[in-house]
Parts: sequence; C-alpha cells; structure tokens
Amino acid sequence: MSLLETSGLTKRFAGLTAVDHVDLAVERGETKAIIGPNGAGKSTFINLVTGLLDPTEGSVSFDGDDITGYEPHQVVQTGISKSFQTASIFPSMTVRENVQIAALAAEHGSFQFNFFKHRGSFSGVDEIATRMLDAVDLLGVAETEAASLPYGDKRRLEIAIALAAEPELLFMDEPTAGMSPDETNATVDLVERLQDELGLTIVLVEHDMEIIFSIADSIAVLNRGSIIADGPPEEVQGDVDVQEAYLGGVEL
Repeated sequence: MSLLETSGLTKRFAGLTAVDHVDLAVERGETKAIIGPNGAGKSTFINLVTGLLDPTEGSVSFDGDDITGYEPHQVVQTGISKSFQTASIFPSMTVRENVQIAALAAEHGSFQFNFFKHRGSFSGVDEIATRMLDAVDLLGVAETEAASLPYGDKRRLEIAIALAAEPELLFMDEPTAGMSPDETNATVDLVERLQDELGLTIVLVEHDMEIIFSIADSIAVLNRGSIIADGPPEEVQGDVDVQEAYLGGVEL
C-alpha cells in the first residue's frame, strides 16, 4: 500500500478545471517530484492534498485512511506537513521559538496566543525544536531573532517549522527558489539528509531540472491539470509528451 494515494482527484473553478482526475501514488520513503509548466495545476494539487482546498471530485488517502475534505490542521495531525515557496516565519521571535510554536500548533490544532505565553509548559516541545533545528543545521543560531537570518537560513527555518509537526510526509514547494548556487547545493544536500536521517517521504515541487533529476526517485509530470507521465527520472526524461509539454519538444 502506498503512503499517499489520490484517486480521480479533480478541482474545478467555474469553467476552469485546474486538476483533472489525477491518480497519483507516493511510496513510503521515496522522494517524488511533481513538475510541469506554469499553470499546470501543481500548487492546486498540493492544496487539495493538504486541505487548503476541497476537491470537486475524487479522494485522498494517507496511510490507508481516507482524508478527503480534512481541514489543514487535521491533515497535519495525520502526518503530512508542507514547507511553502516563501519563508513563513515569525520575524520578531527567535529561531527556537518559531519551531516551538509550530510544534504546539501541530499538537493542538491551531495557533493560539496562550501558546506564546505558556509554550515552555508543554512537554516535549523544546526537545522537538532542538531536534528539528539540528536536522536543518540551525541549532547554533537557535536564540537568534529570525528576522536577522540570511535568506537561505530563513528557508531552512521554514523547513524546520514544517518538520516540527513530526510528519511522515513533507511537501516542499520550490525549496531553492531565490537561492544562490551555494545555498541551492546546501538545500539539495539537506533534502537528501532529511530523507536518510528522519526517514521522511518527500514530495518536491521544483523548477530546477538539474535538482529534480539528481535527487528524485520518481517524477510525475502535470500538464493542464492531468498527469502525462509518472515514473523513474530516466523514463520521464525521454518521454516525448513531456518534452513537448515542458520544453516545446526540446529534450530534457
């Protein structure tokens, strides 16, 4: 049984079908990439799985349970988390506090102001924060104000915030967007290490094909809301339909 499965997943907005009967399986422990041209439906698909949008048709199952229509906090509590395309942090709080608050929100279902006042009283929160900051190499700046971090480290903090929910599956939306070559290489290393050390299953949306073909175990290609290819990188790379849809017939 696959860890994540969608069956006939569809989302329509008025006359537009953004996601069109998508059947997708993500195996436990793999790094799966979702690629496609701008407007292909990648973000809509992820928002359907993570509860930010309700599907028009179809279903989502995670670890054998039907989670179709779950609220975002319920999806997190099943074991799915997401890091966003732009860093979503509390800039005036410390790096550690950002992850502590995320851990509390994941456990209790929402962000509430009393969490800020009483965060130290919840068992295990600081241990989770320490472990996740160590996983993304930010433990050394744990007491630093988040606003003062360089861009690449803010993106790492955002990943640590997503990890604070202790997920089995992590969606990563454009994790290297806006990064320098050095920051990009460090992030690629981080993705591989997270899978190895934390046993994560990772679903990656990324436009950098060099990154995709270097770290993905399998690749699904969306075009106009539908999957046109799904398989190992070398198979997808040589697919004529993918070349036509993605690069106008130029080989990847």
